[in-house]
Amino acid sequence: MHVVAFCGWSGSGKTTVLEGVIAALRAQGRSVSVIKHAHHRFDMDHPGKDSWRHRQAGAGEVLVASRHRLALLREYREPLEHRPADLIAELSPCDWVLAEGFRQSDLPKVEVWRTAPGEPPLYPDDAAVIAVATDDPAALPQRPRQPVLPLNDPPAIAAWLLDQAPHLRWNPENR
Repeated sequence: MHVVAFCGWSGSGKTTVLEGVIAALRAQGRSVSVIKHAHHRFDMDHPGKDSWRHRQAGAGEVLVASRHRLALLREYREPLEHRPADLIAELSPCDWVLAEGFRQSDLPKVEVWRTAPGEPPLYPDDAAVIAVATDDPAALPQRPRQPVLPLNDPPAIAAWLLDQAPHLRWNPENR
């Protein structure tokens, strides 16, 4: 299994890039899973649904399964910041795990950077950033030591990841 995170500020386009990279990796015959860091309270359930009602009644976990998918909703009494390694361990085996977010982690990261959000880049101070994907390399505030990837060309980003695969092999003992 290979693991890489796509990080950047809100509004930089991480999800859009990931959609394209996932499709490009799948087109190459690779299996892909995603872990996503959410910075806010989120809910994948809807009021009135059975699973929502079970959670409201106090169930700590609700597992919903059909012939086509499985979803586990787990409630925490106290806030808990998840380590990416623990989340990756929850996944079934696959070729690639792409993480969205996890800006503070030590996962190898591709920074998604645009001028629009107006935030400073992470690459100058984050040794875990292994590449910068941008739509405007000339606008980068300083020349990165990392490779610069074309943000609007997810197949090129996927090809770069495949070239880097030996360096992105997941070793849970090191995390």
